[in-house]
Amino acid sequence: MKYGKILLLALLIIGLTISSFCSQGEISQNTKEKENPISQVLIGLIVILIGAKIGGYIAGRVGQPIVLGELIAGILIGNLALFTGWKGLTFLRFNEHIEILGELGIIILLFEVGLEENIRNMLKVGVSSFLVALIGVISPFFLGYFCAQILLTGKPSSVYIFVGATLTATSVGITARVLQDLKKINTNEGRIILGAAVIDDILGLIILAVVTGIVTSGAVSFVEIGFITLKALVFLLGAILLGIILAPKILKLAQRLWVEGIMLISALLFAFLLAYLAAEVGLATIVGAFAAGLILEETHFKGFKDTRYTINDMIRPLSSFLVPIFFVLMGIQVKLETFRELHVIGLSLVLTIVAIVGKQLCGLGAIGKNLDRISIGLGMIPRGEVGLIFAAIGRKLIIPGTNTPVIDSGTYSAVVIMVILTTLITPPLLKYSLLHREKKKV
Repeated sequence: MKYGKILLLALLIIGLTISSFCSQGEISQNTKEKENPISQVLIGLIVILIGAKIGGYIAGRVGQPIVLGELIAGILIGNLALFTGWKGLTFLRFNEHIEILGELGIIILLFEVGLEENIRNMLKVGVSSFLVALIGVISPFFLGYFCAQILLTGKPSSVYIFVGATLTATSVGITARVLQDLKKINTNEGRIILGAAVIDDILGLIILAVVTGIVTSGAVSFVEIGFITLKALVFLLGAILLGIILAPKILKLAQRLWVEGIMLISALLFAFLLAYLAAEVGLATIVGAFAAGLILEETHFKGFKDTRYTINDMIRPLSSFLVPIFFVLMGIQVKLETFRELHVIGLSLVLTIVAIVGKQLCGLGAIGKNLDRISIGLGMIPRGEVGLIFAAIGRKLIIPGTNTPVIDSGTYSAVVIMVILTTLITPPLLKYSLLHREKKKV
């Protein structure tokens, strides 16, 4: 009853807020709001943040991770037109300005996660992270390939290859948020998962390049594969080594600027610079942000004026604002109408099972005693936006000699459902697994 009243109050607030925005009818290309993007951004942020906080509150009250509530809130907001016929909020799926804020959110999250770790601890689990990532890419790829071959008969092999490829990449954002909420970032399991997710991103980049080359030209250059791999490794190693050398010197110079907020700005500039450089070499921006967090340590900020606050304390308010935007937007992108077709649901359920089993096997790659391999496997399950990116690229690629995309609308819908399910089941399963093991130790 209490939750019902909260939800009713939230809907009333949202309704009153957007009434003026939609008083002239549904949003169209010719509205004043379209001419003035800030109107849509403001109303979008109001709706998203209210939804995020209420969803997170309810999820917390029923013992689930906050991120799960944010995702479900996004799904409800994004599918309001399906439930009510009112399309006043459909612009949230396409607003690039709000999407940029969401991308900043995930950069801040991975930077924050990196700050809670250090390079020495990550190196201790480096071999385990590599093996976990390798198994977590190979096993779902082949399982997905053979399942697609059985269920999608008569298709070119490039279709099966691409379906397998969509199952390989892990979305680190979901798992990182759950580990952060449970304060499990600094455990061996947390380090292995995060390290594996970064390596997973590099392997996913290589696989995407190879698969795209096979589809477009029927072959792929080994020189190109080698170049992509080398570029990724050089960036990671170079960023960490240069960061260790240069970060203390750069921050020493920044200490001379007695300007309010210089400590926070210095840290953010470092994170944004490495995120930008990662994007420039073809990696995900979150890889650069995570690397920046690993490099920076509290000792680097000792000479700053605002030493009564740690850098984590300063980042937290920014994180509280931007990070929920990303996860609510992920939910908003979900189209529930894809559940209408039975054959799509069948394919999606098979792909979901394959996605879970394939990643669960990667826990076998963790080396060491008393490791929670089940939790490691669960942490690698969510596909999130990474799987959607793979599928979206497949929709744009045309099978040579035809006008048919590699990933047709039905297969794309199945992949989307797989992404939804793997994203939604991970937070509660990972929380239960980690806390259950903790209770057994006591």
